[in-house]
Amino acid sequence: MKSLFRTLAVAAFAVVVAGPAYAQLNTNQAGAYGTVQLRSGFEPDPHDVSVDAGGTIDASSINSDCIGMVADRADVTLRYTRGDLPLILSVTSDADTTLVVRAPNGQWYCNDDGEFGLNPSVRFDSPRSGRYQIWVGTFGSDGGTPPAVLHISELRAVGGETAGGGGDVPDFSLEPAYGSVDLAAGFTPDPHTISIAAGGELDASAIQAPGCVGRVARAPDYRVNWTAGSGGRPLIFSVASDADTTIVVNDAQGNWLCDDDGGNNGLNPAITIQNPSSGQYDVWVGTYEEGGLQDSTLNVSELYSQ
Repeated sequence: MKSLFRTLAVAAFAVVVAGPAYAQLNTNQAGAYGTVQLRSGFEPDPHDVSVDAGGTIDASSINSDCIGMVADRADVTLRYTRGDLPLILSVTSDADTTLVVRAPNGQWYCNDDGEFGLNPSVRFDSPRSGRYQIWVGTFGSDGGTPPAVLHISELRAVGGETAGGGGDVPDFSLEPAYGSVDLAAGFTPDPHTISIAAGGELDASAIQAPGCVGRVARAPDYRVNWTAGSGGRPLIFSVASDADTTIVVNDAQGNWLCDDDGGNNGLNPAITIQNPSSGQYDVWVGTYEEGGLQDSTLNVSELYSQ
């Protein structure tokens, strides 16, 4: 099943409007599960809405790049006031779901399988203020109307265990096993260190981001709530261990970052983030080989890696 994320051109949109199948979708009526009004910086993030996915209309009637069965009426209407952050819409469900979004400028955005297996997501890096009409669909025509949760975030797509028995990925919505810390640019002492038992039950390669290998836990090992400064220093996550370790970071923009042997010493991993944004950074320390947990030290620094 192919993952689809396409922005439709205005010309293509005009052609679709003229088609009779498009008339089945009601783009004017408020969402069946309510209207949400959010301003950039909203809390809590994500804002969640429970819906029943699916419907009787084939989403390909909007455009051949859209997929799944949706209702004639949008599930959720979002009235959003933009800021400097992205807008990320994602769905979690035990079913194979799809996502269809009509943005304030009238363009359509569709996704089938996002970064979390069969859970779809749509990201707007420079969102417009205005009304977003959102449909949560089902992939198959016989999928019924399974329960699902729409997640509205400015930080990251929400995922977790994938539907249909696919690869299982770490879940940043869980509480970190070794706690969290608030750090601001210029913090002392540098590095900030925490002892962590590296490893876990999940295969990091299921994240499907460059360099993701090793065995990690489901919950984050550690969380850094970061406040950026103007000094231009990077934010560096690295691990010191006698074992062969790996590292996974979900950054403040919701990006997955991974490394195996990028540190300065032996098999130590390191991730350097230039011009880090303020926000939440979740960190997993993994082991390259499957096996027991290994003693390690996570280092957070603006100066150097291990």
